[in-house]
Amino acid sequence: MAAFTALPALAQEVETVGKPVDGLMGFQPPATELARQLQSLDHMLLVIITIIVLFVMALTAIIILRYNRRANPEPATFTHHTTIEIAWTLIPILILVVIGAASLPVLFNQQEIPEGDIHIKVTGYQWYWGYEYSDHGFEFDSFLLDASTEIDDEAAGWGDDQPMGPAQVFNDVAVQKLAYFGYQPDEFLLATDTQVVVPVGKTVVMNVTAADVIHSWTIPAFGVKQDAVPGRIAQLWFNAEREGIYFGQCSELCGKDHAYMPITVKVVSQEAYDVWLKGAIEEYAGDPSTLTSQQQLALAE
Repeated sequence: MAAFTALPALAQEVETVGKPVDGLMGFQPPATELARQLQSLDHMLLVIITIIVLFVMALTAIIILRYNRRANPEPATFTHHTTIEIAWTLIPILILVVIGAASLPVLFNQQEIPEGDIHIKVTGYQWYWGYEYSDHGFEFDSFLLDASTEIDDEAAGWGDDQPMGPAQVFNDVAVQKLAYFGYQPDEFLLATDTQVVVPVGKTVVMNVTAADVIHSWTIPAFGVKQDAVPGRIAQLWFNAEREGIYFGQCSELCGKDHAYMPITVKVVSQEAYDVWLKGAIEEYAGDPSTLTSQQQLALAE
């Protein structure tokens, strides 16, 4: 089974979970422990900030109403108030300690990279992403899926009449090609022609870099974002707990087509991942010896 031939069918077998939705606010559904921790921290900070804002607004209203010139024609002349000065020093310190105590474990969990089950090297280019499955010695590039995307004519049933259109333009041809790969029209500018495929419940470690300018690889539903800096290798990790399709986009301004280098990650079952991996190794000329004994047996079949 060739990797590209299998991809459209695979896209339709899993639910789209992580993507922006028009008119809605808030976070995407968390698919990792990292994302849940980040969202919980954000909610806690929102409560603290809201309380502080309401308190300051109340004090401001009291001052306006009670100490204006009409209500208080003769203002007091004192310049110090020890109790208040101690309070407005200690209370902010206490608030910052609470925030720091809650933030540091989340930060450490992100930055302490665990032992990975799968290792992928991510390289940002102007304006697409390259992925190398380091454990199996193959790599591929991932481009925006639009009307200009070339696909297998025979597999699509279009023969020599494959419709083509301008890049980065949403039109009927783009909708056709999105549908061929199993995507909805509202996923234009989110979907890519190839996807990162990983199994559910496995720790994925990504080595992130760039070949030209600074990019940033992110999947909001995973709670991960890492700048890709030329000449440097940075790391991120995630362990997806739910099968589905997850979208992200380059999050560092990187040039004129910055808005057109999306990210697609598919989280599938271990069985589906083994099938995809077999096809990907055949398609991209990887080294079959890097497979486990079980995967080598499946490849031989």
